[in-house]
Amino acid sequence: MTDVELIKFAVSAREMSYSPYSNFKVGAALLTKSGKVFTGCNVENAGFTPTNCAERTAVFKAVSEGEREFSAIAIVAGKGDNLNDLCAPCGVCRQVLSEFCDGDFRVIMGTPDNIKVVTLSEILPYSFNKNDLK
Repeated sequence: MTDVELIKFAVSAREMSYSPYSNFKVGAALLTKSGKVFTGCNVENAGFTPTNCAERTAVFKAVSEGEREFSAIAIVAGKGDNLNDLCAPCGVCRQVLSEFCDGDFRVIMGTPDNIKVVTLSEILPYSFNKNDLK
């Protein structure tokens, strides 16, 4: 699957966003090593703390379906109908990704016309993960 194809899955997932408070819609598409794609959107809550990000929604959907090995995630976001040029995952999402992904895991951000790809190690250096608990 190409990066553009994965971004387009994220754009479609963004349409399901429940963001009545911020109107900041986020979509994510997680590619498993087996080739499956799990999508997610952000789901806000009036209490804000219970809000769940699109990236974690995609990861939790995949894990709940038995998938534990991932190769890439695409993330798109923006206010209303507009897409930002770039939206990086928040710190909590980076930590969740580090639970299941190695440092070379690809994080694809942007729009179908403007893509930036980084590794998890680049956006979460010196991460605390399950290896630290051994």
